[in-house]
Amino acid sequence: MVAPEPQKNIPSTTAHPHKSRTGFNRLLHAFGYSLQGLVAGWNEKAFRLEACLAIVLIPLAFFVGRHWTEVALLAGAVLLVLITELLNSGIEAAIDRIGPELHDFSKRAKDMGSAAVLLSLVLCAAIWVAALYQRFI
Repeated sequence: MVAPEPQKNIPSTTAHPHKSRTGFNRLLHAFGYSLQGLVAGWNEKAFRLEACLAIVLIPLAFFVGRHWTEVALLAGAVLLVLITELLNSGIEAAIDRIGPELHDFSKRAKDMGSAAVLLSLVLCAAIWVAALYQRFI
């Protein structure tokens, strides 16, 4: 018996309708979804706290950094924390959608996301401490 050949590049009739958008229209909708993601993130206490710190730290990076590379490193470390927090919140939301029951894989996914946020915070703090030490001591 011969196995049927897999279908190649045939659009699915069940594909999400937004996937058919192209060009500027697709870019515009993607930007809108990104803004919705930021709004959803703002509803998370941890993200809101980190975003408020970013509002202070990113402008401060222009004062602390002596060259554009230092400013980029300081601001980038802060943005990395926000990015990691959003990804962690997305993981948690996906796990919570699956169900409220406790499961080892769910716990592991949430713990790993939390660990990623912790590591980004440690990296950010280390970069800022080193920059402040170099600038003022």
